[in-house]
Amino acid sequence: MSKKISAAITAVGGFVPEDKLTNFDLEKMVDTNDEWIRTRTGVEERRILRGEGKATSDMVVPAVQQLLEKRGIGADEIDCLIVGTVTPDMVFPSTANLACDKLGAKNAWGFDLSAACSGFLYALTTGAALIESGRYKKVVVAGADKMSAIIDYTDRATCIIFGDGCGAVLLEADEEGYGVQDSILRSDGSGCKYLHMKAGGSLKPASIETVTNKEHFAYQEGQAVFKFAVKGMADVSAELLERNQLTGEDIAWLVPHQANKRIIDATADRMGLNHEKVMLNIQRYGNTTAGTIPLCLWEWEKQLKKGDNVVLAAFGGGFTWGATLIKWAYNS
Repeated sequence: MSKKISAAITAVGGFVPEDKLTNFDLEKMVDTNDEWIRTRTGVEERRILRGEGKATSDMVVPAVQQLLEKRGIGADEIDCLIVGTVTPDMVFPSTANLACDKLGAKNAWGFDLSAACSGFLYALTTGAALIESGRYKKVVVAGADKMSAIIDYTDRATCIIFGDGCGAVLLEADEEGYGVQDSILRSDGSGCKYLHMKAGGSLKPASIETVTNKEHFAYQEGQAVFKFAVKGMADVSAELLERNQLTGEDIAWLVPHQANKRIIDATADRMGLNHEKVMLNIQRYGNTTAGTIPLCLWEWEKQLKKGDNVVLAAFGGGFTWGATLIKWAYNS
C-alpha cells in the first residue's frame, strides 16, 4: 500500500529591492510623521523597485534562482511556476510565463493567481494539490508584488503601508508526513468596496478620464478593512488549530501576513500564541501584499526546524483570507 503524498517545502528564496523608502522620506511627501506610522502600522521603512523597465517578474526571477541554488537543481527541472500577484508585468502574458522565460525554465508551465494579500496562500494550496496528484515533482510557488506601481504617493491612507518584494518556495512530494497538512481558505466579494483598484479592468477600461481621476491606484478604507482583517485572520487561524486538534503550545511559528502589527498581535492572541513565536518583518518591508508570508519564511529559514508546526495566515482585498498548517520538512 502506497503512502499518502503530501507537498513539502524543500527550499525558500527571497528578493527585496535595494532602495529604501523610510517614514522620514514620506514625511516630506504627505501629511504624516514617523511616530504616527509606526504606532498605527508597525512600518518603519519599505523597499521600492526602481529603474526603467523593472517589473514584478524581475523580483520573481532572483528569488527563484536563489531557491534553485539552495536546492542544487536547474531551472529546467521546474514543472510548474505559480505566481500570486496583483501587480503582473502585463495583463497578459502572465508574470509566471515571463519569469519562466527569464529563468530558462523550458519545461515548466505556469500561471498567475490573483487573491491580493492572500495570493501566496491560495497559490500554495493550489501548488500542493498539483504535487499531491502525483503528476508533478517540482512546483515553485511565488508571492510577488510591485505595489509601488499602483500606489498614489499623495494618498497617505495607502502610501505609508505598501512596499515591493518577492518570496518563493519549492514544493516536492513527501511520504513521511511533512509538508502542507491543511488549509482553510475563504472569500467574500462584498468586501470589494473597501479595498480595490477602480479602473484598468473590463468593468472600467483605461481612459484619459480614469488616469486623470487617479483610478489606477489602490483604494482602501482603512478602518473597515482593519475590522474585517482582525476578525477574519484571527478566526480562521483559531479554526485551523481546532480542526487539527492543536493549541498555541503545539505551534512553533505563526507566519502572518504583514499588513498591520495590531492585526498580527490580535491573531496571535486569538490562537493563544506567545508573541515570540510570531514572525515579524513589517518594520523593514511594509506590506508587500502576496510577498509578505514567503519573505518571512525566507528570513526565518535557519530558525525553522524539521517537524515544526507552522501556521501561515493572511487577509486580503476582495475580501480574501485563510490559514494553512505546515509541518516543516528540513533543517537548514
